[in-house]
Order: sequence, then C-alpha cells, then structure tokens
Amino acid sequence: MSSKSAVQQSPRSASKFGSYLRRTWPLYVMLVLPIAFFVIFRYLPMTNIVMAFKDYNMFKGVWQSDWAGFKWFEKAFASKDFWTSLRNTIMLNFLDLLIGFPAPIILAILLNEVVFYRFKRVTQTVVYLPHFLSWIIISGMAFQLLAPSSGVINQFLVKLGASPVEFLGDKKLWVCTYVVLGLWKEVGWNAIIYLAAISGINTELYEAAEIDGAGRFRKIWHVTLPGIRSTIIVLLVMNLGRILGIEFDRPYSLQNTSVMDVADVISTYVYRVGIRGLQFSLTAAVGLFQSVVCVIFLLTANAIAKKFGERGIW
Repeated sequence: MSSKSAVQQSPRSASKFGSYLRRTWPLYVMLVLPIAFFVIFRYLPMTNIVMAFKDYNMFKGVWQSDWAGFKWFEKAFASKDFWTSLRNTIMLNFLDLLIGFPAPIILAILLNEVVFYRFKRVTQTVVYLPHFLSWIIISGMAFQLLAPSSGVINQFLVKLGASPVEFLGDKKLWVCTYVVLGLWKEVGWNAIIYLAAISGINTELYEAAEIDGAGRFRKIWHVTLPGIRSTIIVLLVMNLGRILGIEFDRPYSLQNTSVMDVADVISTYVYRVGIRGLQFSLTAAVGLFQSVVCVIFLLTANAIAKKFGERGIW
C-alpha cells in the first residue's frame, strides 16, 4: 500500500512543482544576475588567496609563482609595525563599538518619543545627511575646523584667552576626534534600523503599560528595549565580527606623521608596506589572517548569543 500511494503521490507533487515554477520563474530569472555577480566578483577572486603562501611574481601570475609556505605570515608577525597596527585596529574598533553602538539606539528611542511630526522629520534628515559624505570631505572639514593656527575652533579658543588645542596632532586627542567624527557620520544612519524595529512593536503593549501606571521611561525600559532586543543582539554580533576589520579611507585621511603610533591600522599598514612596497604576498597573508580572526569573533559572538536564548544571525 505504501509503495502504491507513493506512486500515486509523485505525479501530483510533480504537477504542483511544475505549476509553482510556471508562477515563479520570473523571480528565479531575476536572481541570475545577482548570483553571477557574487560568483564572478566575490567567490572566484577568493581562489587567489593562495598568493599568501607563494612568492608572487607578477610576470608568472598567481598559480605559476613558487610556493613559499608560511614565509609571509612569519614576516608579518616578526614586524613591529604589524603588531602596532593590530593593536590600533582593535583599540579604535573597540572604542567605536563602546561609544558608537549604543548611540543610535538612544537616538532612535529619542526620535520615537518626539511628538511633533515635522520636527521629527527634520531632525531625522539632519542626522542622516553626514552618512552620504565621503571621509575625504569629512577629513577636509576636520582640518579646516581643527587646525591649530587657522582652524575656526582654535581661533575661537584664542579669542576666549585659551591656548590652541592640537586636535589632530596630539595622540590622545586624535583618537577622541577619530571616534567623535565616526559617531557624527554614522549615528543617524544606523538609527534607521532601530526606528524600523520600534515601529514593529505592538502599540497595545504601550497602552497596557500606560494603564498599569507606567510613565514614559518605564515604557521605554519595559516595552521598547525588550521589543528591539533581538535587533540589538544581531547587530552587536555583526559588529563583533568586524572587530579586526577596518576601513581604509577613514584612518588614512585623518592620520599624519605625528600620530602614526595610534593612527596606523591594518588597512593602512597593508597599503603602506604591502601594496606600495610591492609585497603582494605579504598583503594577502595579512588579509587572510584578518579574515580568519574576524570569522572566529563572529562565530564566538553568535554562539554566546544563542547560549543566552537569542536568535543570533543564523
């Protein structure tokens, strides 16, 4: 009976699958270009990671170059500049995470509590705009505003009787400036995700809390924050996965010779020593090390999130 029923069901399932394809084939056709893009420009170039284990010769190509084993990893780990850039990368990313991660959550909650609709829309637009400026433009603005002699802020301080401040020349102040500029640029854009999560919270929960006598802060603590907790955890896990990854244009456009001890990060180290020094195998080795560590951080953070009952990112 079981085999007979299976035979009877297979044509029916095949017809269902055929009707499903007839209805949805345009969607699969639309997927061809995105899949081709990722295969050609994301996955196929990953095969060249073997350059990290070779003495790359641009005339021979990647696959014809001689094998070098772990030579370039040993060279990178033996370099003092590498460890300095690694320390600076972790330090700057940790400060970005410590200060920049809760800021958009707070901003989203504050914007959600604004009653005047027009003021809310104008404020959202103003705080989103810096995201669309490149770091070259922002660094130019920073140099114009914070220059020790000609900067607007220092000229204002001199008129008040204070001495000029080396915002971009002092190491500690450079780190503070780096973090503040990053916060100003991205806080509004990152708040969009939390605003979307807040808008999905059932309004009946707020009404029930108000009936129970909860004020505005109580409703934020007991309704809003638990309602966006899963979103916070997912974004926190993703940020922890990027703790060793850092963009190139932000530190490169802001750094100068007097602050290289704190401003030289992995991306600028790779550019300075690997690409400009024509040591492409060293560049690949450092990049592979950076990617492996980021994956380890990502998996660890995701496992911890799941252990505490959260969904994680998968």
